[in-house]
Amino acid sequence: MTLRRLLALLIAMAALMAPLTAQARDMVPLPGYEPGTIVVMTGARQLFYVLGGGQAIRYPVGVGRAGMAWHGQAYVAKKYLRPAWSANPGVTPTIPGGSPRNPMGAAALGLDRGNYAIHGTNDPASIGGFVSHGCIRMFNADVMDLYARVPVGAKVAVVP
Repeated sequence: MTLRRLLALLIAMAALMAPLTAQARDMVPLPGYEPGTIVVMTGARQLFYVLGGGQAIRYPVGVGRAGMAWHGQAYVAKKYLRPAWSANPGVTPTIPGGSPRNPMGAAALGLDRGNYAIHGTNDPASIGGFVSHGCIRMFNADVMDLYARVPVGAKVAVVP
């Protein structure tokens, strides 16, 4: 393979990867929450990580479909890098972490409430929609950023 073809292939691969990055991660005002709190506004399909001083980092997310969304308080119970996934553990096959078929994406923050998580996705086009069974989906780059910031025990507020 020539150098020119290799460069063209790398540029094409980079273009395919572009949707996996954040499109709206920015600093915004969000007063009224303690620093370190995750706030999910399902109607706006946005997640905020509160930094303090009335400021937060905003991320676009995909949220629960009609009848599957939930609201309330939770906390981060577990953190997973490259989590494995099974639709029905012990019954259906497990898709290993890192597989392009794995809907959990690059990382997950498991919540103490139900079987819900804040996680990456293998379907970046779903971000911004009402798409899940109650989990909060993020671009993989964004969930990795959030994963690095959030400790186990962090408060999560999911509001309409």
